[in-house]
Amino acid sequence: MRQLKNQKIAAASAGLMLCMALCPLSAYAAEDDGKLMLAAGVTTVLETSRSTEEYIQLAQQAQGAAWGYTNIGIANVESGNLNVRATPSTDGKMVGKMPKDSACEVLESADGWAYVKSGEVEGYVSLDYLLTGPDAKLKANELVRTVVLVNTDGLNVREEPNTESAVLTQVPQGEELEYVETLEGWIKVAIDSDEAYVSEEYVTVTERLDTAITMTELLYGLGVSDVRVELVEYAKQFVGNRYVYGGTSLTNGADCSGFVMSVFKKFGVSLPHHSGSQAGYGTKISAGDLQPGDLIFYGNSRGTINHVAIYIGNGQVVHASNKKTGIKISKYNYRSPVKYVRILQN
Repeated sequence: MRQLKNQKIAAASAGLMLCMALCPLSAYAAEDDGKLMLAAGVTTVLETSRSTEEYIQLAQQAQGAAWGYTNIGIANVESGNLNVRATPSTDGKMVGKMPKDSACEVLESADGWAYVKSGEVEGYVSLDYLLTGPDAKLKANELVRTVVLVNTDGLNVREEPNTESAVLTQVPQGEELEYVETLEGWIKVAIDSDEAYVSEEYVTVTERLDTAITMTELLYGLGVSDVRVELVEYAKQFVGNRYVYGGTSLTNGADCSGFVMSVFKKFGVSLPHHSGSQAGYGTKISAGDLQPGDLIFYGNSRGTINHVAIYIGNGQVVHASNKKTGIKISKYNYRSPVKYVRILQN
């Protein structure tokens, strides 16, 4: 019996050490005789007056706490996306796509398939391309990124960390910006290829793992031509690929204008490799006239255009954002647009 008890304690200790290594938790809280006890490490936890069963239960609970996931899975594909299907079959209808290294909650698994929830997507993925258990947690530790969550509508993003500085752009409530560093009263962020500052008062710094993309993110209205649908579908397949300054390769890396140039080239449209120059092509339109395949341009506080994205419908764009995020989908007003242009006239 003593040997069995020692084995259980050893298992609990190992479980606690594993979970503390893999989970973003700095301390564990427990109730003991009405007093809140904070344990900063395994040794402190094991020195409390708990039964072996309680140690094991605590270890199991702690192992399940990782960035909001209790049974985390990570898309393990060499490139592109992991298909999420309505049924556990390669013939099943696709309901979403998990980009390489994105995360999900594994709800159940059987016969080579896992039923998962990732962002707004829920369905089946092949276990051949999904990391689970400790492997998934170790991978998630490498992938988790710090983001800045905007808590107010129309947040000013400034060129310098003071209220007298020029406003680079404005971003809506709920938008996520890439975190760079914390200063006194200000947060330095990356927004596309620029670095700028937001007031610490109106944001929350938190950690995020990427999640799946829904298939319903492309919504088309009446009168949208086949070529527009094809162009948007073509552009969207490169989500998750690298951002490379000056690049034009959809698979090996492109910057914002290089991405747009290469997508449109596929459909017989020649554009220059410069966002400001691209803004001079086609026909200027209003936001209310936007259709999938139109271009949206963004600029700095001096009115100079420095970024371009392709509108894909449903209030969203696809664009090559920056080195951290690569090619991604965003809300079309994730920052203040300065011009809308129609290149495709059909």
